Amino acid sequence: MKIQAVRLYENGYMLQPFAMGGEGMEGLDPSVRYRSSLQNYVIDTGSEVILVDTGMPDGVPNQVPDAKTPIYMGARIQDYLPALAALGYGPENVSKILVTHKHADHTGLLKAFPNAVICASPEEAASDELKTLPNVRAVTFKDGPYYNFEASEKIADGIYYLPAKGHTKGNSIVIVEDGGLFYMIHGDVTYTDEALYANKLSVVFEDVTAARATLDKVRAFIAAHPTVYLSTHTPLGVENLENRAVVDLDNPPESIPPTEVAAAQATGKYICSVCGYVYDPAEHDGVAFDDLPGDWKCPRCKQGKDRFNPA
Repeated sequence: MKIQAVRLYENGYMLQPFAMGGEGMEGLDPSVRYRSSLQNYVIDTGSEVILVDTGMPDGVPNQVPDAKTPIYMGARIQDYLPALAALGYGPENVSKILVTHKHADHTGLLKAFPNAVICASPEEAASDELKTLPNVRAVTFKDGPYYNFEASEKIADGIYYLPAKGHTKGNSIVIVEDGGLFYMIHGDVTYTDEALYANKLSVVFEDVTAARATLDKVRAFIAAHPTVYLSTHTPLGVENLENRAVVDLDNPPESIPPTEVAAAQATGKYICSVCGYVYDPAEHDGVAFDDLPGDWKCPRCKQGKDRFNPA
């Protein structure tokens, strides 16, 4: 079994209230920043190649962060297919894609894999982002409990797909068993590992009660099993994988501060930091983003204007 990170963005950051404020902002400091990035994962079993999510759509412009930007994924390293090719794989090699959830930074290149079976929870399979794709299969989690998770679907030997609702109504996680370790690829159960150790939810969820229940289950599983935590939005996901670093909830590692962000020129476009939707005034009768009404919502994920960053 071989797991590799498909690295897409680097040198970003997120603010502590974004990463940890889902159940209240008390004690959180907006001057505290954590490192951010974007990567998805590929699993090579030796007999098939399985992707977990497929990155941001091609052509999405880089964000231009400012002091109030809640999360900045960083600068684009490369598009998804070239990043996958750098690991030795093309669309023709991929048999299955496991979708953690519908957001564009996890589903952006699904259309590039017409011959792969795309597995998603029933809720995500029915979403606008996935429902038009002919190769999507709604997973029924038919294989019973997996340790403290109430349901599962065995995808291949040592690979399990589990419901983990909250961030979205159909959010799922993937656990790979290999070499006595449990590699947990969780999408956005947390945005940064610091939140996992602090037992805090991010501010992005569709069901906060379900999100809390999922984080509780994740932490209980980690407490009972040697788990390598593979995140999407922090370089700790890459580093944990490279070092086979097992989570010890009682001994959080020292947090590494993010690097300084290089200045960039704004284009007038804005990007949703949750789902990747790009607001382009040219496609909206020239209406500038700042001139949209205060209660305007993202057409894709229904988040407010405060979740958008300049591009």
